Amino acid sequence: MGTIAGLTLTVLLFAFVFWPERNPFYEADKTRADYLNERKEVIYDNLRDLNFEYQAGKYPEQDYIEQRTALEDEAAQVIAEMESLDRRSSSLSRNHA
Repeated sequence: MGTIAGLTLTVLLFAFVFWPERNPFYEADKTRADYLNERKEVIYDNLRDLNFEYQAGKYPEQDYIEQRTALEDEAAQVIAEMESLDRRSSSLSRNHA
């Protein structure tokens, strides 16, 4: 009787630990909008870091300007794509209503 209880407990514990929703390594599928939002946040963080490091004197002005311009251009592209997705989804929802 003790063996059956131990085996049952082991199976239940194994299912509890490795059930996909509870597994920290399980990642839900991300949408394009989720990816773009994460990318935008990373770019903004990079811009804040770049500004801080420039003010601390770690970057020459020319390098700072080049890197800031590149990050701002990338942010503009990401935001434009996010707005495009929003327009598409809102037009689809209006068409279905």
